[in-house]
Amino acid sequence: MNDNLNNPIWVMSSAFDKLSLPELIASAQQIGASGIDLCVFRKDGTRQDHTATHLAYENFGLADAKKTLEEFNAAGLQLSLGAFENMIGGQPEERIKNQNHLLKLIRIAHLLGGDQNNIKVGTFVGYNHKLGAEIDGFQKNLDEYKRVFEPIVNYAESLGVTIVYENCPMEGWRSSRYATTYNNLPAVLAARKLMYALIPSKAHGEIYDPSHDIWQNIDPTEVIKQTDISRLHRIHVKTTRNLQTDAKIQWGGMYPMQQVSAELAALAGVHTPQHDWDRHHYEAMLPGFGGTDSMDWRAFVDTLRTTGFTGPFEIENEARNSKDTGDYGATIQGFKAALNFLAPMLWKLEPTKGYTYQKGAELKHVATKDIPVVTIDQL
Repeated sequence: MNDNLNNPIWVMSSAFDKLSLPELIASAQQIGASGIDLCVFRKDGTRQDHTATHLAYENFGLADAKKTLEEFNAAGLQLSLGAFENMIGGQPEERIKNQNHLLKLIRIAHLLGGDQNNIKVGTFVGYNHKLGAEIDGFQKNLDEYKRVFEPIVNYAESLGVTIVYENCPMEGWRSSRYATTYNNLPAVLAARKLMYALIPSKAHGEIYDPSHDIWQNIDPTEVIKQTDISRLHRIHVKTTRNLQTDAKIQWGGMYPMQQVSAELAALAGVHTPQHDWDRHHYEAMLPGFGGTDSMDWRAFVDTLRTTGFTGPFEIENEARNSKDTGDYGATIQGFKAALNFLAPMLWKLEPTKGYTYQKGAELKHVATKDIPVVTIDQL
């Protein structure tokens, strides 16, 4: 084992959408985390599943950046930003709003110190199903990704900021009346490799969430072995328990359950989705909380250690028995359990203290002048 590894463990703020920023900071300290990935979703966005907005992004300036850095330094916490939306598909007017919001977050990250403070900007890419339904639809989505994101990545690079994509397929993002559940371009390793070949800049990379590969029966350890580690900036700590249900037997493991006539399904004795996310026969979990999941975390972390990965492990709480209960106490318990589950794998054993994170450097005041907000039509 590499005793020099000292990865920080953060929390993702999506589970605390009802909390103010001071309440969120206090909760992160209670959990024992060393940073927060702040969700900063559009106030006028269309997403119903995630709505947390933990930074006042309108009219954010140098004074706001200074105050934010001081708040986080006083709490002994690091931070990042993210808003996860469809950037290349969906309704055209919403797509443009999402792109412009991402540009706002890149500007804010720059004012907060960007890469010099390890402040990245998380996003989805999304998927354009109109193009996807055509022949060579996946290639056409890659081409659309390059058209949209090349100027965005160049803008981020000019400001010393790195964009990071999460690999969630967003399998419940569209109605279960649609056949496909592939709704986010970087959902598989091949897509991410192709994306980096299309836009070679190092100002974009990834947040890897192993839970999304587990329900597809892909070993995350093998994914890490084929990942360009220079592109890997965050690990999402979330997992799944693959279920062997009657529905899986009926529909198979490769394809999502399909919505059909309720009367016909009842007559045939066939299971159908109960909601848009109920399509791939798994339970969302946190490692070490309320049961055994379907992932070998030791093998995964040990493999990461051999690569020299030093980035944060961010706990993203979507667990059915924790965040989804709606109970604050159960949500905190889930976060704490996941942190303690990881601690012996990531931190040194300190006598009488247990496994302890060795705190990193404080956030620095880097930006010295304000810059204007830009929009996608200006790039």
